[in-house]
Amino acid sequence: MNYRRLGRTDLMVSELCLGTMTFGEQNTEAEGHAQMDYAVERGINYFDTAELYPIPPKAETQGATERIIGSWFKARGNRDKIILATKVVGRTDMDWFRDGRRKGELNREQIEEAVNKSLKRLQTDYIDLYQLHWPDRPVTQFGSNPTIFRVAEGPENPIEEILEVLGDLVKAGKIRYIGLSNESAWGTMTFLHHASVRGLPRVQSIQNAYSLVNRTFEVNLAEIAMRENVGLLAYSPLAQGYLTGKYRNGALPPGSRKQLFDRLQRYEKPGAAEAIDAYVSLAEELGLDPAQMAIAFVVSRPFVTSAIIGATTMEQLRTDIDALGVKITEEIEARIDAIHQRQGNPCP
Repeated sequence: MNYRRLGRTDLMVSELCLGTMTFGEQNTEAEGHAQMDYAVERGINYFDTAELYPIPPKAETQGATERIIGSWFKARGNRDKIILATKVVGRTDMDWFRDGRRKGELNREQIEEAVNKSLKRLQTDYIDLYQLHWPDRPVTQFGSNPTIFRVAEGPENPIEEILEVLGDLVKAGKIRYIGLSNESAWGTMTFLHHASVRGLPRVQSIQNAYSLVNRTFEVNLAEIAMRENVGLLAYSPLAQGYLTGKYRNGALPPGSRKQLFDRLQRYEKPGAAEAIDAYVSLAEELGLDPAQMAIAFVVSRPFVTSAIIGATTMEQLRTDIDALGVKITEEIEARIDAIHQRQGNPCP
Protein backbone atom coordinates (compact mmCIF):
# COMPACT_ATOMS: atom_id res chain seq x y z
CA MET A 1 0.00 0.00 0.00
CA ASN A 2 1.28 3.43 -0.95
CA TYR A 3 0.33 6.65 0.81
CA ARG A 4 -0.29 10.06 -0.69
CA ARG A 5 -0.46 13.51 0.85
CA LEU A 6 -3.96 14.88 1.35
CA GLY A 7 -3.93 18.34 -0.22
CA ARG A 8 -1.49 20.60 1.60
CA THR A 9 -1.96 18.90 4.96
CA ASP A 10 0.39 16.68 6.92
CA LEU A 11 -1.94 13.70 6.47
CA MET A 12 -0.75 10.76 4.37
CA VAL A 13 -3.71 8.69 3.21
CA SER A 14 -3.68 5.23 1.67
CA GLU A 15 -4.18 5.14 -2.11
CA LEU A 16 -7.31 3.10 -1.46
CA CYS A 17 -9.99 4.39 0.91
CA LEU A 18 -12.62 2.17 2.51
CA GLY A 19 -16.08 3.37 1.56
CA THR A 20 -18.74 2.47 4.11
CA MET A 21 -22.12 3.44 2.68
CA THR A 22 -23.43 -0.14 2.83
CA PHE A 23 -22.91 -0.43 6.60
CA GLY A 24 -26.32 -0.51 8.24
CA GLU A 25 -28.25 -1.54 5.13
CA GLN A 26 -26.58 -4.20 2.98
CA ASN A 27 -24.01 -4.93 5.68
CA THR A 28 -24.57 -5.60 9.38
CA GLU A 29 -22.53 -4.05 12.17
CA ALA A 30 -20.48 -7.25 12.49
CA GLU A 31 -19.79 -7.30 8.75
CA GLY A 32 -18.81 -3.64 8.82
CA HIS A 33 -16.40 -4.30 11.68
CA ALA A 34 -14.90 -7.23 9.76
CA GLN A 35 -14.40 -5.06 6.67
CA MET A 36 -12.67 -2.33 8.69
CA ASP A 37 -10.43 -4.90 10.43
CA TYR A 38 -9.41 -6.40 7.08
CA ALA A 39 -8.87 -3.00 5.45
CA VAL A 40 -6.51 -1.97 8.25
CA GLU A 41 -4.73 -5.31 7.98
CA ARG A 42 -4.11 -4.58 4.28
CA GLY A 43 -2.73 -1.10 4.98
CA ILE A 44 -5.78 1.11 4.47
CA ASN A 45 -5.72 3.99 6.96
CA TYR A 46 -8.48 6.14 5.46
CA PHE A 47 -12.25 5.61 5.87
CA ASP A 48 -15.00 7.63 4.20
CA THR A 49 -18.55 7.99 5.49
CA ALA A 50 -21.38 10.55 5.64
CA GLU A 51 -24.32 11.60 7.78
CA LEU A 52 -26.49 10.56 4.80
CA TYR A 53 -25.45 6.89 4.95
CA PRO A 54 -26.39 4.12 4.56
CA ILE A 55 -27.62 4.13 0.99
CA PRO A 56 -30.40 4.33 -0.03
CA PRO A 57 -31.10 7.32 2.24
CA LYS A 58 -34.03 6.73 4.60
CA ALA A 59 -35.12 8.35 7.85
CA GLU A 60 -35.23 4.94 9.55
CA THR A 61 -31.58 4.09 8.85
CA GLN A 62 -29.93 7.53 8.63
CA GLY A 63 -26.77 7.73 10.71
CA ALA A 64 -26.39 3.95 11.08
CA THR A 65 -23.13 3.90 9.13
CA GLU A 66 -21.47 6.46 11.39
CA ARG A 67 -22.73 4.60 14.47
CA ILE A 68 -21.18 1.34 13.22
CA ILE A 69 -17.83 3.08 12.66
CA GLY A 70 -18.14 4.63 16.12
CA SER A 71 -18.74 1.27 17.79
CA TRP A 72 -15.70 -0.12 15.96
CA PHE A 73 -13.52 2.74 17.22
CA LYS A 74 -14.73 2.09 20.76
CA ALA A 75 -14.12 -1.66 20.50
CA ARG A 76 -10.68 -1.40 18.88
CA GLY A 77 -9.39 1.74 20.63
CA ASN A 78 -7.60 2.85 17.47
CA ARG A 79 -9.18 6.17 16.52
CA ASP A 80 -5.75 7.77 16.23
CA LYS A 81 -4.68 5.22 13.60
CA ILE A 82 -7.46 6.12 11.12
CA ILE A 83 -7.90 9.20 8.95
CA LEU A 84 -11.64 9.70 9.12
CA ALA A 85 -13.70 11.60 6.57
CA THR A 86 -17.40 12.30 6.78
CA LYS A 87 -19.83 14.66 5.03
CA VAL A 88 -22.70 17.04 5.63
CA VAL A 89 -25.63 16.97 3.20
CA GLY A 90 -26.05 19.88 0.82
CA ARG A 91 -29.36 21.52 -0.01
CA THR A 92 -32.07 18.87 -0.09
CA ASP A 93 -35.78 18.27 0.33
CA MET A 94 -34.94 15.40 2.69
CA ASP A 95 -36.06 16.62 6.11
CA TRP A 96 -34.92 13.93 8.54
CA PHE A 97 -31.36 15.11 9.17
CA ARG A 98 -32.15 18.13 11.30
CA ASP A 99 -34.18 18.68 14.43
CA GLY A 100 -37.63 20.02 13.66
CA ARG A 101 -37.81 18.20 10.29
CA ARG A 102 -36.18 21.06 8.42
CA LYS A 103 -35.06 20.58 4.82
CA GLY A 104 -31.30 20.50 4.52
CA GLU A 105 -29.17 23.48 3.59
CA LEU A 106 -25.65 24.65 4.35
CA ASN A 107 -26.21 27.45 6.84
CA ARG A 108 -24.46 27.92 10.18
CA GLU A 109 -27.11 26.32 12.36
CA GLN A 110 -27.43 23.21 10.21
CA ILE A 111 -23.71 22.68 9.67
CA GLU A 112 -23.02 22.97 13.39
CA GLU A 113 -25.86 20.57 14.20
CA ALA A 114 -24.57 18.11 11.61
CA VAL A 115 -21.01 18.14 12.95
CA ASN A 116 -22.09 17.65 16.54
CA LYS A 117 -24.36 14.73 15.64
CA SER A 118 -21.66 13.07 13.52
CA LEU A 119 -19.12 13.39 16.35
CA LYS A 120 -21.54 11.72 18.74
CA ARG A 121 -22.37 8.85 16.38
CA LEU A 122 -18.70 8.32 15.51
CA GLN A 123 -17.70 8.37 19.19
CA THR A 124 -14.85 10.78 18.52
CA ASP A 125 -14.06 14.38 19.38
CA TYR A 126 -12.64 15.33 15.98
CA ILE A 127 -13.12 14.62 12.27
CA ASP A 128 -10.01 14.64 10.09
CA LEU A 129 -11.74 15.67 6.85
CA TYR A 130 -15.19 17.26 6.79
CA GLN A 131 -16.71 17.40 3.32
CA LEU A 132 -19.71 19.16 1.80
CA HIS A 133 -21.52 16.18 0.24
CA TRP A 134 -22.93 18.26 -2.62
CA PRO A 135 -23.29 22.00 -3.29
CA ASP A 136 -25.78 24.22 -1.54
CA ARG A 137 -26.40 26.08 -4.80
CA PRO A 138 -28.53 24.73 -7.67
CA VAL A 139 -26.59 22.79 -10.33
CA THR A 140 -27.49 21.10 -13.61
CA GLN A 141 -27.30 17.58 -12.20
CA PHE A 142 -25.95 15.64 -9.24
CA GLY A 143 -22.17 15.58 -9.54
CA SER A 144 -21.97 19.14 -10.92
CA ASN A 145 -20.03 18.14 -14.06
CA PRO A 146 -22.62 17.51 -16.77
CA THR A 147 -21.84 16.78 -20.40
CA ILE A 148 -24.95 18.79 -21.29
CA PHE A 149 -25.31 22.06 -19.38
CA ARG A 150 -28.67 23.45 -18.34
CA VAL A 151 -29.33 26.51 -16.21
CA ALA A 152 -30.47 25.63 -12.69
CA GLU A 153 -32.19 28.11 -10.41
CA GLY A 154 -32.97 28.14 -6.72
CA PRO A 155 -31.87 29.47 -3.32
CA GLU A 156 -28.30 29.22 -2.08
CA ASN A 157 -26.11 30.30 0.81
CA PRO A 158 -22.99 32.32 -0.12
CA ILE A 159 -19.84 30.21 -0.33
CA GLU A 160 -17.92 32.68 1.85
CA GLU A 161 -20.49 32.26 4.62
CA ILE A 162 -20.25 28.47 4.42
CA LEU A 163 -16.46 28.75 4.69
CA GLU A 164 -16.73 31.01 7.74
CA VAL A 165 -18.77 28.37 9.58
CA LEU A 166 -16.26 25.66 8.67
CA GLY A 167 -13.44 27.95 9.80
CA ASP A 168 -15.04 28.31 13.21
CA LEU A 169 -15.36 24.52 13.49
CA VAL A 170 -11.67 24.14 12.66
CA LYS A 171 -10.80 26.69 15.36
CA ALA A 172 -12.99 24.77 17.81
CA GLY A 173 -11.02 21.58 17.07
CA LYS A 174 -14.06 19.65 15.89
CA ILE A 175 -12.74 19.26 12.36
CA ARG A 176 -9.15 19.37 11.13
CA TYR A 177 -9.53 19.96 7.40
CA ILE A 178 -12.29 20.54 4.87
CA GLY A 179 -13.12 19.13 1.46
CA LEU A 180 -15.69 19.30 -1.32
CA SER A 181 -17.73 16.61 -3.04
CA ASN A 182 -19.75 16.48 -6.25
CA GLU A 183 -18.31 19.88 -7.08
CA SER A 184 -17.43 21.76 -10.26
CA ALA A 185 -14.34 23.69 -11.35
CA TRP A 186 -16.10 27.01 -10.66
CA GLY A 187 -17.16 25.88 -7.21
CA THR A 188 -13.70 24.62 -6.32
CA MET A 189 -11.93 27.78 -7.42
CA THR A 190 -14.51 29.97 -5.66
CA PHE A 191 -13.88 28.16 -2.38
CA LEU A 192 -10.13 28.58 -2.90
CA HIS A 193 -10.54 32.28 -3.72
CA HIS A 194 -12.49 33.09 -0.58
CA ALA A 195 -10.09 31.06 1.55
CA SER A 196 -7.18 33.07 0.15
CA VAL A 197 -8.64 36.57 0.44
CA ARG A 198 -10.41 36.05 3.78
CA GLY A 199 -7.88 33.90 5.60
CA LEU A 200 -10.31 30.99 5.85
CA PRO A 201 -9.60 27.23 5.68
CA ARG A 202 -8.50 25.92 2.32
CA VAL A 203 -10.30 22.97 0.76
CA GLN A 204 -7.87 20.04 0.62
CA SER A 205 -9.75 17.59 -1.56
CA ILE A 206 -12.65 17.04 -3.89
CA GLN A 207 -14.61 13.81 -3.82
CA ASN A 208 -16.18 13.31 -7.24
CA ALA A 209 -17.22 10.30 -9.25
CA TYR A 210 -14.40 9.10 -11.50
CA SER A 211 -14.19 5.89 -13.49
CA LEU A 212 -13.59 4.53 -16.97
CA VAL A 213 -17.11 5.61 -17.95
CA ASN A 214 -16.95 9.03 -16.26
CA ARG A 215 -13.72 10.92 -16.85
CA THR A 216 -15.35 14.36 -16.76
CA PHE A 217 -12.96 15.32 -13.94
CA GLU A 218 -10.19 15.50 -16.53
CA VAL A 219 -11.88 18.24 -18.54
CA ASN A 220 -11.54 21.13 -16.08
CA LEU A 221 -10.74 19.80 -12.62
CA ALA A 222 -7.61 17.70 -13.11
CA GLU A 223 -5.36 20.71 -13.62
CA ILE A 224 -6.90 22.44 -10.61
CA ALA A 225 -6.34 19.30 -8.53
CA MET A 226 -2.65 19.18 -9.40
CA ARG A 227 -1.75 22.89 -9.42
CA GLU A 228 -3.81 23.79 -6.35
CA ASN A 229 -3.16 20.54 -4.42
CA VAL A 230 -6.85 19.71 -4.14
CA GLY A 231 -6.58 16.01 -4.82
CA LEU A 232 -9.36 13.85 -6.19
CA LEU A 233 -10.91 11.32 -3.84
CA ALA A 234 -12.49 9.20 -6.54
CA TYR A 235 -15.80 7.57 -5.71
CA SER A 236 -17.53 4.87 -7.77
CA PRO A 237 -14.34 3.68 -9.55
CA LEU A 238 -16.38 0.59 -10.49
CA ALA A 239 -19.37 2.63 -11.70
CA GLN A 240 -21.43 1.19 -8.83
CA GLY A 241 -20.53 -2.34 -9.88
CA TYR A 242 -21.16 -2.06 -13.60
CA LEU A 243 -17.45 -2.23 -14.48
CA THR A 244 -17.16 -5.63 -12.79
CA GLY A 245 -19.26 -6.99 -15.65
CA LYS A 246 -21.86 -8.48 -13.30
CA TYR A 247 -24.75 -6.64 -14.96
CA ARG A 248 -23.76 -7.51 -18.53
CA ASN A 249 -26.47 -8.61 -20.93
CA GLY A 250 -29.21 -7.64 -18.49
CA ALA A 251 -27.99 -9.86 -15.65
CA LEU A 252 -29.42 -9.02 -12.22
CA PRO A 253 -27.47 -10.84 -9.49
CA PRO A 254 -29.52 -11.54 -6.33
CA GLY A 255 -28.55 -9.22 -3.49
CA SER A 256 -26.91 -6.67 -5.80
CA ARG A 257 -27.68 -3.00 -5.29
CA LYS A 258 -29.55 -2.81 -8.58
CA GLN A 259 -31.68 -5.84 -7.72
CA LEU A 260 -32.43 -4.55 -4.22
CA PHE A 261 -32.93 -0.85 -4.85
CA ASP A 262 -32.84 -0.11 -8.60
CA ARG A 263 -30.90 3.12 -8.00
CA LEU A 264 -28.18 2.88 -10.63
CA GLN A 265 -29.67 5.09 -13.36
CA ARG A 266 -26.49 7.18 -13.55
CA TYR A 267 -24.84 4.17 -15.18
CA GLU A 268 -27.73 3.20 -17.44
CA LYS A 269 -27.74 6.18 -19.80
CA PRO A 270 -27.54 5.95 -23.61
CA GLY A 271 -24.13 4.62 -24.61
CA ALA A 272 -23.31 3.30 -21.14
CA ALA A 273 -23.84 -0.40 -21.90
CA GLU A 274 -21.65 -0.25 -25.00
CA ALA A 275 -18.84 1.52 -23.13
CA ILE A 276 -19.00 -0.84 -20.15
CA ASP A 277 -18.95 -3.86 -22.44
CA ALA A 278 -15.91 -2.49 -24.28
CA TYR A 279 -13.91 -2.04 -21.07
CA VAL A 280 -14.92 -5.40 -19.61
CA SER A 281 -14.03 -7.10 -22.91
CA LEU A 282 -10.65 -5.36 -22.94
CA ALA A 283 -9.89 -6.62 -19.44
CA GLU A 284 -10.85 -10.15 -20.44
CA GLU A 285 -8.65 -9.94 -23.55
CA LEU A 286 -5.73 -8.81 -21.37
CA GLY A 287 -6.34 -11.59 -18.84
CA LEU A 288 -7.24 -9.11 -16.12
CA ASP A 289 -10.11 -9.01 -13.67
CA PRO A 290 -12.36 -6.19 -14.99
CA ALA A 291 -12.86 -4.70 -11.52
CA GLN A 292 -9.14 -4.70 -10.83
CA MET A 293 -8.31 -3.06 -14.17
CA ALA A 294 -10.91 -0.35 -13.49
CA ILE A 295 -9.59 0.40 -9.99
CA ALA A 296 -5.95 0.25 -11.09
CA PHE A 297 -6.65 2.79 -13.82
CA VAL A 298 -8.14 5.24 -11.32
CA VAL A 299 -5.30 4.82 -8.82
CA SER A 300 -2.75 5.39 -11.61
CA ARG A 301 -4.01 8.89 -12.46
CA PRO A 302 -1.62 11.63 -11.25
CA PHE A 303 -4.45 13.84 -9.93
CA VAL A 304 -5.97 11.09 -7.76
CA THR A 305 -5.16 11.07 -4.06
CA SER A 306 -7.22 7.99 -3.18
CA ALA A 307 -9.80 5.72 -4.82
CA ILE A 308 -12.80 4.92 -2.63
CA ILE A 309 -13.76 1.26 -2.76
CA GLY A 310 -16.90 -0.27 -1.30
CA ALA A 311 -17.95 -3.88 -0.94
CA THR A 312 -20.77 -5.97 0.44
CA THR A 313 -18.70 -9.18 0.76
CA MET A 314 -15.19 -9.89 1.96
CA GLU A 315 -14.46 -11.54 -1.38
CA GLN A 316 -15.28 -8.28 -3.17
CA LEU A 317 -13.12 -6.31 -0.74
CA ARG A 318 -10.15 -8.64 -1.27
CA THR A 319 -10.53 -8.39 -5.04
CA ASP A 320 -10.68 -4.61 -4.89
CA ILE A 321 -7.59 -4.25 -2.70
CA ASP A 322 -5.69 -6.77 -4.84
CA ALA A 323 -6.19 -4.35 -7.75
CA LEU A 324 -3.06 -2.62 -6.47
CA GLY A 325 -1.12 -5.50 -7.99
CA VAL A 326 -2.27 -4.54 -11.50
CA LYS A 327 0.00 -2.19 -13.44
CA ILE A 328 -1.53 0.04 -16.08
CA THR A 329 1.18 -0.08 -18.73
CA GLU A 330 1.48 2.40 -21.59
CA GLU A 331 -0.06 -0.22 -23.88
CA ILE A 332 -3.06 -0.79 -21.60
CA GLU A 333 -3.54 2.95 -21.14
CA ALA A 334 -3.50 3.45 -24.91
CA ARG A 335 -6.16 0.75 -25.35
CA ILE A 336 -8.30 2.35 -22.62
CA ASP A 337 -7.90 5.80 -24.14
CA ALA A 338 -8.92 4.49 -27.56
CA ILE A 339 -12.20 3.23 -26.09
CA HIS A 340 -12.65 6.53 -24.29
CA GLN A 341 -12.21 8.47 -27.53
CA ARG A 342 -14.99 6.43 -29.12
CA GLN A 343 -17.35 6.16 -26.14
CA GLY A 344 -16.69 9.40 -24.25
CA ASN A 345 -18.29 9.95 -20.85
CA PRO A 346 -21.70 8.25 -20.99
CA CYS A 347 -22.17 8.37 -17.20
CA PRO A 348 -21.31 11.90 -15.95
